[in-house]
Amino acid sequence: MRLLKGNQEFRSMSGKPKLIYFNGRGRMETVRWLLAAAGVEFEEIFLDTREQYVKLIKDGSLMFQQVPLVEIDGMKMVQTRAILSYIAGKYNLYGKDLKERAFIDMYVEGITDLMHMIMMFPFSPPEVKEKNLALLMERATQRYFPVFEKAFKQHGQDFLVGSRVSWADIQLMEAILAVEEKIPAVLSGFPQLQAFKTRMSNMPAIKKFLQPGSPRKPPPDEHYVANVLKVLTEEWSPH
Repeated sequence: MRLLKGNQEFRSMSGKPKLIYFNGRGRMETVRWLLAAAGVEFEEIFLDTREQYVKLIKDGSLMFQQVPLVEIDGMKMVQTRAILSYIAGKYNLYGKDLKERAFIDMYVEGITDLMHMIMMFPFSPPEVKEKNLALLMERATQRYFPVFEKAFKQHGQDFLVGSRVSWADIQLMEAILAVEEKIPAVLSGFPQLQAFKTRMSNMPAIKKFLQPGSPRKPPPDEHYVANVLKVLTEEWSPH
């Protein structure tokens, strides 16, 4: 993993996927989870300056002038959902047919809504953090986690869709751990999710990703928030 300054080029010397984002979770963390679960090694380049970000825009690397950016299979992919869909399809994490994909999509969209709340939490003003934490607790325990608890109970399988691990399982695992960081006892009323968490934690690829020193990023702190705002909010003109 590298952090490049100024006008240094974003070049990869291997065929590994290359992830270009901030040195933190944000919208890239699920990409890291999915690649890790698939057993795919990847490189990372961390954005630390506005100059790096502007260069990516001027070079035409960012279709909509936004990160994350993933270089994979000769493509420069943007838009988180598109990146994740491609990785899930490429590494057999997207179900066996259209019907399974439809359920995976529904579950993923719900988890993404919950994850958006978590992702934005560090950027909220101090005076509303307590209110936002209460809202996160309410949404997690009354809207989102009950859906997955019921799904496991009715499906009777180890995974949300079909009989093998999918993108939905991986993203749910990420969400559970992220919510637990804020609300440690959040799964107390969800025995199916507790069992799911244990199963997923014991999968070799996931177990490796959860170990210290892996590409998994820590919870965002003030330094991460300041860096993101520095890179994204400075004035820039395309002319």
